[in-house]
Amino acid sequence: MSVYLAVFIVLSFMVWIKCIYYRHRKNVVKSLKHVMNVLPNRDTNGADIRALIVTAHPDDECMFFAPTIIQLVELNASVHLLCLSEGNYYNQGAQRKQELRKSCAVLGIPDSRIAIVDHRKLPDDPKAEWSVSLVSSLIVNHMRSHSFNMVLTFDGSGVSGHANHTAIYKAVSHLASTGQVPNECCLLSLVTVGLFRKYISFLDILFSWLLPSSLRCLVGSQGYRQATDAMLCHRTQLLWFRYLYIILSRYLFVNTFHIIPQGPKNLKIY
Repeated sequence: MSVYLAVFIVLSFMVWIKCIYYRHRKNVVKSLKHVMNVLPNRDTNGADIRALIVTAHPDDECMFFAPTIIQLVELNASVHLLCLSEGNYYNQGAQRKQELRKSCAVLGIPDSRIAIVDHRKLPDDPKAEWSVSLVSSLIVNHMRSHSFNMVLTFDGSGVSGHANHTAIYKAVSHLASTGQVPNECCLLSLVTVGLFRKYISFLDILFSWLLPSSLRCLVGSQGYRQATDAMLCHRTQLLWFRYLYIILSRYLFVNTFHIIPQGPKNLKIY
């Protein structure tokens, strides 16, 4: 009897997951309209989106943002990447830049839409305190020069707690609170979850669906393989625990975001 019950639970779970994917694919454009503050009756689609993913290191794009990039590319959005360091902690910066470009090609971001910053004051170092003003200026200049209407980056916990990740959130929050973000550009932060949810793989789709968020991006088995292929491009980073991450991490299946609230535009700080 217990075997039949277990089979029933597994089948019910798989049907539930299928239903979530079906509903998500129908509603993802509606969710994007909401976060971009577009009127529901306005005729718009993914091709209207110019999105910037802001990361700290090569491999952040696939370790944490793969479902989002894949989903946006599928919707024909113009997806760009701004990476604020070469990842030169072990003097592998030149190699890691090439790995990043290969990873982005797998995810659907062409080389012309990738910007990698090499600045001596922005070292790849978990102990380094990146300047909020410097990071803010780099991000806002890139935003204005490309007319983005969506920027996605880490939240205040940075998924892994890495100081370089959280520095980006502080910089974007600073831009938001001081009104320096270009008009009609929404800001989104990637939700950091606890260890249990972080390492239950696709099972976290259920939690992500039930808990409130401003935007959800999900991928199925094909998208997961694409995210995995992107991860495998980062050969210098493939230590044994990275393979465990590929198997167990929910961030290769689902991303959830919260809106970063913005203050009055062109606010002058004295």
